[in-house]
Amino acid sequence: MAENESVECITEHERILQEIESTDTACVGPTLRSVYDDQPNAHKRFMEKLEVRIRNHDREIEKMCNFHHQGFVDAITELLKVRADAEKLMGQVTDTNRRLQDAGREVTAQTEEVIRCRIQQRNMTTTVERLQLCIPVLEMYSKLKEQLESKRHYAALKTMEQLEKVFIPRVSRYRFCQIMADNLPKLREDIKDISMSDLKDFLESIRKHSDKIGETAMKQKQAEYRYKTGKTLALWTLGNAIRMLHISTWSEPSDSSFRLRFQGDRETFENYYRKQRRKQARLVLQPQSNMGYGYPVNRLFDLLYEIRDQYNETLLKKWALVFREIFELDNYSPIPVETEEDYKSVISRFPFHDAEIEKQDFPKKLPMSQSVPQIYVQVKEFIYASLKFSESLHRSWTEIDDMLRKSTNLLLTRTLSGCLQNLIKKPHIGLTELVQIIINTTHLEQACKYLEDFITNITNISPETVHTTRLYGLSTFKDARHAAEGEIYTKLNQKIDEFIQLADYDWGMPESDGQASGYLMDLINFLRSTFQVFTHLPGKVAQTACMSACKHLSTSLMQMLLDCELKQISMGAVQQFNLDVIQCELFASSEPVPGFQGDTLQLAFIDLRQLLDLFMVWDWSTYLADYGQPTSKYLRVNPSTALALLEKMKDTSKKNNIFSQFRKNDRDKQKLIETVVKQLRSLVNGMSQHS
Repeated sequence: MAENESVECITEHERILQEIESTDTACVGPTLRSVYDDQPNAHKRFMEKLEVRIRNHDREIEKMCNFHHQGFVDAITELLKVRADAEKLMGQVTDTNRRLQDAGREVTAQTEEVIRCRIQQRNMTTTVERLQLCIPVLEMYSKLKEQLESKRHYAALKTMEQLEKVFIPRVSRYRFCQIMADNLPKLREDIKDISMSDLKDFLESIRKHSDKIGETAMKQKQAEYRYKTGKTLALWTLGNAIRMLHISTWSEPSDSSFRLRFQGDRETFENYYRKQRRKQARLVLQPQSNMGYGYPVNRLFDLLYEIRDQYNETLLKKWALVFREIFELDNYSPIPVETEEDYKSVISRFPFHDAEIEKQDFPKKLPMSQSVPQIYVQVKEFIYASLKFSESLHRSWTEIDDMLRKSTNLLLTRTLSGCLQNLIKKPHIGLTELVQIIINTTHLEQACKYLEDFITNITNISPETVHTTRLYGLSTFKDARHAAEGEIYTKLNQKIDEFIQLADYDWGMPESDGQASGYLMDLINFLRSTFQVFTHLPGKVAQTACMSACKHLSTSLMQMLLDCELKQISMGAVQQFNLDVIQCELFASSEPVPGFQGDTLQLAFIDLRQLLDLFMVWDWSTYLADYGQPTSKYLRVNPSTALALLEKMKDTSKKNNIFSQFRKNDRDKQKLIETVVKQLRSLVNGMSQHS
């Protein structure tokens, strides 16, 4: 029984020891308490058992230490050796760094010297180029001075014209050229004054010698018809002599100075010459009080025709002012008609017929603005004014019809056309006004046939007559419409440029904002509202304007991305730029102007799209493998373009990852970039050699 108790006690002690070894320290108290709750001397036996267990663990620890001791000693020995090598390496690194810093300072100094020399070389080259541009201008100006000093005024005017139109515009940014340009009008006025003085001298000489010329003419006629006698001879000789005197005194000067009147001031010289010659003619041809009947009046009609031409010129100038006033007062918006009376009032002044508009209820709007019926009425008034003078010439209605058509053609092709061209070029004329001008010219062009009928009704001369002159209003309004269309494209692109200038990209941003830039959304909203107005334009003007705007926007964005002043671009900036291009593509796909086939409008952004896809996906293997193939995914990406953008991103990668060379992934990416850069440079060099 004692043995059983002893065995049970030993077993209990083993359990307690195992529990102590495996139980958390905080829970050991109850376990130890059970030792004291057992039989007498149980505590002593437990302590003996505990001592035995401790000795066993000590032996195991000693065995383990003996087993690992040699390795520990070897590790300590190696560590001591490494410390010595590390100290040696540290010294070498310090020395290498010092020598590298010394060499770098020398390289830096040499680099600065090279940069300074390059700048000087570039400045010298630029100076030589600018001087080569300026020397011809100075030579021409010196030639002008020589011509003026030698009084070769006609040649001086030609030289002056070349200076103004060819040479000075090339170097207009230099101050001495501005001084020259400012001085040319004064020189021209001096030439004008000298020429006018020469003309006056010539006229004075003609006046002084007119009597001798007449006397000589009469003697020649008397000698020719000497066999005739009596009153008939006297009258006949007097009439012919007066006629010859008239012709001789109306001769023009042959010297080159008088030819100057055919330059910019032709009208001034011509009018003065005619005025003075008429005065001289009246003095020479002043009849006696007992003469003027029985003489031919053909010269009088010739004079009337000349006066008619001057009268038409006066009318053209007057109507030019009328047209300008009409255009200035126009509001360039469709004509509102509130009632039937308003509608009849408009169509009574202008031949407008549109079945769809006539079916609409009042109030409604007519497509043209108020200047159209006003212009039409004024053209008819001009025809009346021209007719009033022509009727007094006692000519046939065929001749009068021809006169009216020719004068009306002058009004349309010169006066009205000039007013329209000036109107289109005015700065305050915006896109909405230009659209209305195109619509107006379309309706005026359609009304030209009614002007033909108007002249026919006056003269009763059929327009099918062989010699009938046709009106050229169609070409006038077509030219004006084309000019307005060109101005629309120009102003639209200028407006796009204004929005582009508001772009403020953070080219070093680590990641995109997640939404398109504000300036671009404002630009797209502007284009949407503008193209809604363009839907009223005839033909394909709206489509052409929309395509032109999208191409210009795409080109501007590409230029912004590849700007040589932009040195570094982060991937985040490329992502932000991609969001903006996506908005442009969405705008193109939304059919802002109807009539485009498929994705024609989206193709305006295809170059940007393929370039951005290449960098977003980082798909260089596909690009390089398929380069030059017609089925290439990146067919529109030029190697030089890709290289320029990659160079900007490479610089950013180096700047933002100072310790990238110590990380394997970054080292691999840098190696990939360097490899792609080399391959792109190879493609670019190959292209330049082939070209």
